[in-house]
Amino acid sequence: MKKIAVLTSGGDTPVMNAAIYSVVRMAKSKKMDVMGIIRGYSGLINGDLAELLPEQVEYISNQGGTILKSARCLEMLTDEGKQKAVQTLKDFGIEGLIVIGGDGSFKGARALTHMGVPAIGLPGTIDNDIAYTDYTLGFDTAVNTAAQEIAKIRTTMLSHDRICVVEIMGRHCGDMALHAGVAAEADFIIVPEVEFDLDQICEEIMARTARGRETSIIALSEGAGNSQEVAEYIKEKTGRDMKHVVLGYTQRGGEPTVFDRILAMKTGARAVELLARGIGGRVVGVRNNEIIDDDIDEALAMQLKFNYKLYEQYQAMTNY
Repeated sequence: MKKIAVLTSGGDTPVMNAAIYSVVRMAKSKKMDVMGIIRGYSGLINGDLAELLPEQVEYISNQGGTILKSARCLEMLTDEGKQKAVQTLKDFGIEGLIVIGGDGSFKGARALTHMGVPAIGLPGTIDNDIAYTDYTLGFDTAVNTAAQEIAKIRTTMLSHDRICVVEIMGRHCGDMALHAGVAAEADFIIVPEVEFDLDQICEEIMARTARGRETSIIALSEGAGNSQEVAEYIKEKTGRDMKHVVLGYTQRGGEPTVFDRILAMKTGARAVELLARGIGGRVVGVRNNEIIDDDIDEALAMQLKFNYKLYEQYQAMTNY
């Protein structure tokens, strides 16, 4: 291939720029031109593309967000939208595409591959909700941010003998709440994968209070409930002074961790290497500390596996 393109789609992550850097630099080393598609599939359908030169991506790997912008595109779900996307790629002489995004973005890459455009997916989502890879690009940074924020919140809760429910991103996957909660020593972790009983949590909070432990932090995955509603319920049952905090977009921003930057470099390079060999219809990730690529159809069919062992181990540590 002589010319490829790259786009970022769906919710942004702190490490998308590092992936873009890797794609552009590796492609140039193989004498391939790279077109950047602005605002994801929307930009692809509407022909909003610009060439990416090596000097344009210098020093962006430590910057959060994406220089290509990101957007969700409902038109890409239609046959007409897909046909427009393919035509745009033909018009620009683009032979292969790299898509940085989540599960929905991968479905677009799969559709384009089946329509004759070799596409490669890079798992760009903070939720860690893509089954074929151990870690997604941005997960480590987001978990670090959440853990640091919980630590800050705890100091205020300790000062005022309060209890706080901290709502952490993860619509259908509790990985962020689990990992951040463990790292920040949360007293309770609530995730959608594990059945929980708020009345039992209330009883445990009262038992902790009786032992002189006035402060508790509850790490709540957004996929398991609403932090305000949970806080109000616990306050009604226990009479304790409750607060709730939604970390929100703070988890998507900021400088990416070294782990995330290196993972983005490795996966971006593998994606370019695949296209250089004329291979599409793959997704790149990491498994057992090795960079891997899987068939995109098989990857999208895989089921998420929650780390019940880590959850149970941490429960044992806090259950006294």
